[in-house]
Amino acid sequence: MAVAVLGAADVERWIPRLRRYALALTGNREAADDLTQDALERAWRKRALWQPGTDLRAWLFTVMHNVYVNGVRSARETVSLDEAGPVADAMHAQPAASAADGEVVLSELRAALALLAPEQREVVLLVGLEQMSYAEAATVLDVPIGTVMSRLSRGRERLRLMLDAGVQPPGAAALRRVK
Repeated sequence: MAVAVLGAADVERWIPRLRRYALALTGNREAADDLTQDALERAWRKRALWQPGTDLRAWLFTVMHNVYVNGVRSARETVSLDEAGPVADAMHAQPAASAADGEVVLSELRAALALLAPEQREVVLLVGLEQMSYAEAATVLDVPIGTVMSRLSRGRERLRLMLDAGVQPPGAAALRRVK
C-alpha cells in the first residue's frame, strides 16, 4: 500500500487563501507576506506531521494560526506599548481622497476588524472570509465548536455595532452617509 506524500503542488493551491487570511490578520501587506512565508516554511518542515486523508487546508491554516500567535506572543515580550503594531498600521492607512463608496466601506470594515479582540477577529475571518465550517475553524484554532460559535456571535455583533456607528481609521475624513 502506497503512502500519500504531501507535495509542493498540494500546498501551492492554498497560498492565495493563506495570503488573504494573513493580510486580514496583520492588516499589512509586508507582515502578511512574512507570515505566509513563515507558515509555509514551517508547514514544509513539518509536512511529515500532516495525515493523508485529512483536510490539508485546515492543517495549513492551523500552522499559520500557530505561527501568528507565536509572533504576537514574542512581540508582546519585546515591543513597548508605545510602539505601533501591524493592526495599528492598518488603522492609520488613509483612503484616497476620491475613494469610491465600496472602498470607504472596505476601509471602515478593516478598521472595525482591527478593533475586534484577536480571538473574535480570527473566528470572523476563518468563518466569514475563508468560509470554513465551525468544525474546521475549531480545529484550526484548537478550541471547542461552542467557543467558535460564541466568539463568532460576539464578533459579528461588535462589528455590526461599530459599522453602524461609522468606525473609521484615524486620520480619515469624516463622511456622512446619505441613505
